[in-house]
Amino acid sequence: MPRHSFLAIFAATLLLPGLAGAAGKKAPDLKLSFHLQAEPGDRRVFKQLTAGKEVIFQKAAAISTKDIVAFRSFPADDNNSYGVVFQLDKTATNRLRTLSTAHQGKLLLAVVNGQVRDAVVIDKPVNDGLIVIWKWISLAEVKLTDQHLPRIGEDPRAWKKRIKKK
Repeated sequence: MPRHSFLAIFAATLLLPGLAGAAGKKAPDLKLSFHLQAEPGDRRVFKQLTAGKEVIFQKAAAISTKDIVAFRSFPADDNNSYGVVFQLDKTATNRLRTLSTAHQGKLLLAVVNGQVRDAVVIDKPVNDGLIVIWKWISLAEVKLTDQHLPRIGEDPRAWKKRIKKK
């Protein structure tokens, strides 16, 4: 079985329990993506106003929802929103390590359900498989993520039980 097929099946099995909410209602979709700053001349890019200037980013996500296995939220420094730490699967951890080593000084743009949330400068290699959105995540988005992903360190069976109770 090709590796990408296995990952798609693995990601689907992680998400399926979270799709059934209270009274059998399906939880709304959760779409996360992280886009690398593009080079001038790259094809398949989009422009985004970032830190007061127009920056181009690759349309293809470097990291997306299917790569994420768990999360943890925290109050953001702005005291009005949340930040979220996402734990990546092994394949995405290696991809992030390679990307963050090769593209230091570039921006990585976080998008949640089609809405730009934050951008960070890649300042060093990321070896721990954790990727962070530092701010501008709403409480509703944290609750939605909770329906789709276990918390970092949470036993998947305990997560499934917790989700069924909601």
